[in-house]
Amino acid sequence: MPLLPVYGHTALRERIRDAVARKTLPASLLLDGPRGVGKQQVALWLGRMLLCEKRETEQAPCGKCKACRMALELHHPDLHWFFPRERLKGSDPDVDDIRGDMGEGIAERLASGGLYEPPGGDEGIFVATIRAVVQTASMAPAMGSHKVFVIGDAERMVAQEGNEYAANAFLKLLEEPAANTTIILTSSESGALTPTIRSRVVSLRVPRISDDDVRAFLADPTVANNLDLGDAGTTAEIVKLAGGAPGRLIGREAWQVALKQARRILDAAASPDRGTRMRVALGQGASGARGKFSDTLEALTVLLHERSRVGSVAGNVETAGGAAQAIEAVERAKELASGNVNPQLVTAGLLQKLAPLVR
Repeated sequence: MPLLPVYGHTALRERIRDAVARKTLPASLLLDGPRGVGKQQVALWLGRMLLCEKRETEQAPCGKCKACRMALELHHPDLHWFFPRERLKGSDPDVDDIRGDMGEGIAERLASGGLYEPPGGDEGIFVATIRAVVQTASMAPAMGSHKVFVIGDAERMVAQEGNEYAANAFLKLLEEPAANTTIILTSSESGALTPTIRSRVVSLRVPRISDDDVRAFLADPTVANNLDLGDAGTTAEIVKLAGGAPGRLIGREAWQVALKQARRILDAAASPDRGTRMRVALGQGASGARGKFSDTLEALTVLLHERSRVGSVAGNVETAGGAAQAIEAVERAKELASGNVNPQLVTAGLLQKLAPLVR
């Protein structure tokens, strides 16, 4: 089963297409954006474009040439997709072990058309995988004139794990990839990437998609057949739950928890009781809760966007303006959260900034 088509991101894809046509596309990219907006889908679409036989035309990826057909089903030998997996047993898995394991992971994702949950807490991109990336990148393309590496959830990279050589080799690869190589990292928590990695890539923001694009995603037969949303409500309710990030629907139970926690933060910010705000801040957990806390902040952004929209429709300039300023405060909090700052401290500071904006 081929992967789903990319829904939305038209402006971003046109920007990328233009860069490819003008031969100005950076060799090392970071696609950064909220979880569930389709960053890895966009990265794989770019991979198909770069491998397409009509690469520098408006038709790429054409979907018809041999390279496109193979890339769409992830059979193209020059399109390499790496993402977090459980650590393989054994002290030192080799490149073939990693390729075999990654092949199993890709097959699992293909089986559901590319509808997969976020990586679990025990999954990562370990040093053996980094070595496999570096070694594969040193080889000539197998079929065409180009090769593409997509590294999803790159914040899960454990490059410094007792192997300085592998870490340095990967940094060198990012900084000076071969002329026939493009490396695309994706991340929902780019602040968790090391500064040495961030300094070697060009970041592109991948935004949420429109409600119309979410509806188109939901109407896709593959989604209808593989994603059980029977108890999630009406289409309108499901679109609202997605909040422009349809991938959230795959693990919607966790997303609903994040939305609930985000509403608690908003309610606490609107409360005159400082004790309530303190209890909510302490309820965020310690530094080990980073991933869940990032989801909560993302949910808070979604709620504030809705608050701003409702205020604008009602002509309430104060509510709409306050929500817009609150979103800026949440975005700053996200930067702190992705840098491993204690969620309790981040929430306490955020509540103080939100209080005058959401009352």
